[in-house]
Amino acid sequence: MTRSDIAELRYAVNQLRRSIGVLRTHYGDAGTVRRLENDLERLCIDADELEQSPPPQVAAPRGQEPIYVPDSKSDESAWMGAQDEGLGFHSRPRTQ
Repeated sequence: MTRSDIAELRYAVNQLRRSIGVLRTHYGDAGTVRRLENDLERLCIDADELEQSPPPQVAAPRGQEPIYVPDSKSDESAWMGAQDEGLGFHSRPRTQ
């Protein structure tokens, strides 16, 4: 984790802290607000732990090479009779 990643995490946590503060102002000591504050405290503890002793980084998966898709027009006859799922109609004959 880079320094900028840590800084971004800290910024997000501080934004969350401010938002929960606003909720506390509006809703007082409600159970849901207390749980959010508890979650925020746990998040701060985990962020500190991650910053002080980060786990080993995971290597990028190997063996996955990009698949080349040509820009040329494909053979339309391969799609004749196929259904257009999700388009609101079924089993209509395809035209060229």
